[in-house]
Amino acid sequence: MSKNNNKLSIIPLGGVGEIGKNMTAYVYGNDIIVVDAGLKFPEEEMLGIDIVIPDITYLIENKNKIRGMFITHGHEDHIGGLPYFLKHINVPVYGTRLTLGLIEGKLREHNLLEVTKLITVTNQNNIKAGAFTVTPFYNNHSIPDTVGFAIDTPEGIVIHTGDFKFDFTPVDNRKADFHMLSEWGAKGVLALLSDSTNAERPGYTMSERVVGVTIDDTFRQAERRIILATFASNLHRIQQVFTAAERHGRKVAVVGRSMVNNINIAMELGYLQVAKGTLIDPDEVNKLPADKIVVLSTGSQGEAMSALTRMARATHRKVEILPGDTVIIASSPIPGNEKFISRTIDQLFRIGANVIYQQVSGVHVSGHGSQEELKLMLNLVQPKYFIPVHGEFRMLKKHVELAVATGVEEDNCFIVDVGDQVEFQNGRARLGSKVPSGTVLIDGLGVGDVGNIVLRDRKLLSQDGILVVVVTLSKAEGTILSGPDIISRGFVYVRESEQLLDEANRIVTATLQRMVAENVNEWSSLKTGVRDALSRFLYEQTRRRPMILPIIMEV
Repeated sequence: MSKNNNKLSIIPLGGVGEIGKNMTAYVYGNDIIVVDAGLKFPEEEMLGIDIVIPDITYLIENKNKIRGMFITHGHEDHIGGLPYFLKHINVPVYGTRLTLGLIEGKLREHNLLEVTKLITVTNQNNIKAGAFTVTPFYNNHSIPDTVGFAIDTPEGIVIHTGDFKFDFTPVDNRKADFHMLSEWGAKGVLALLSDSTNAERPGYTMSERVVGVTIDDTFRQAERRIILATFASNLHRIQQVFTAAERHGRKVAVVGRSMVNNINIAMELGYLQVAKGTLIDPDEVNKLPADKIVVLSTGSQGEAMSALTRMARATHRKVEILPGDTVIIASSPIPGNEKFISRTIDQLFRIGANVIYQQVSGVHVSGHGSQEELKLMLNLVQPKYFIPVHGEFRMLKKHVELAVATGVEEDNCFIVDVGDQVEFQNGRARLGSKVPSGTVLIDGLGVGDVGNIVLRDRKLLSQDGILVVVVTLSKAEGTILSGPDIISRGFVYVRESEQLLDEANRIVTATLQRMVAENVNEWSSLKTGVRDALSRFLYEQTRRRPMILPIIMEV
């Protein structure tokens, strides 16, 4: 154990108290390593926002100390924020072959591939990064080549699981590294940071092979075309679709940009085995008999622009769903997406498709471990301290209960918020001060230029619309030369509300005349007066509060 003044700090910058945007910094003296750089998708009230990433102010302030970025696996909630991180902080990125293959595509889009050093790792590597030695270990998850990290620090070993479940019959036959975990457990583990996504779910998560059996049964029974939608990153499931298609003599067409990209990368790297001639172009779908076709598609979350949603609305350029087709939605809803999915399912039933989805069949299993697997991880590792991550608060709380049940002392469990520091010194842990942290919103090409005030304005506009009042005043005489003209958008239908707008016009004119007579000639005061008077009148008449923008010009 260290007896100097240095301490180990573990700082989650995302992924605690929320699902997504996973990122954790490990700090010791003048050395920092970062595990994962994810994104999350916007919440309903984040109008117009595309994605949300962690605030990395703390890391930018300390960028000279950062020795490397370590990635657990290739899901968006772990790699989606990486390009934005690398634009500020250029450090080597460590990951497994498939993970780096998926990252390469992202970096190419952001013109960062040439300047970024990508280093492939396996469970045989011990990577020295400043004061840290990092050893990957294999995990099971819904994407191949997933690892966790054992981080050897001067204070002791910390195990960071990443997303995991224990699948005893994995599709790719690569089992989790139980022996490595138990060896570290026997040596003594200072702290465990473990995935809490399914901490509320009792029992075990079923093997991905269970889905393979359901898919195979469905393929056997389907009489016409099969359209299967799943996550583009769930390569184990995609492999089982190809296997079932080959067994039942069907060709597979792939639609959806992310699905096409991921399948190409996985086939190139050898993570997908597809027989020659199985894959066909979507243009060929209508040329083959209906019982010889499988369409593999994105859109399992009911996203508005995804391939499945467009097929359901008959707006897809190449594939249309016909009565009698079998549609399999092989995923579970991400919280918040339920209504989009049910809308898509409804639309598919209207067309006359036979729809198979999670509530009525076994076409999806989770990639995250349930309670018994989380307890197994705790028992293998036997940590002194425990920090649940990757989950909303109630999941973290539940995970702490599991840890206490397996023998971790309650005082040694830390439920943390984004930006909290857990500090370890001489084998003792405590909560340190907070570092700058939070969320950065990305809208189009703008990174962080949309904040709470802009979102508040968007919300107002979406609820009650906008009124623009344009007036021209004479500088010399203070009289109204033209206007006021009132332009309404999203507030009332102008043709049916002429009386209301005429009255609003009179109120603006009277307010300006009164203020000019009182020698009020500051623009800001005039605008405020107009806004207040008009706002009061409109609320009395309509019980609505549109955004009011007075534009006053002087001549």
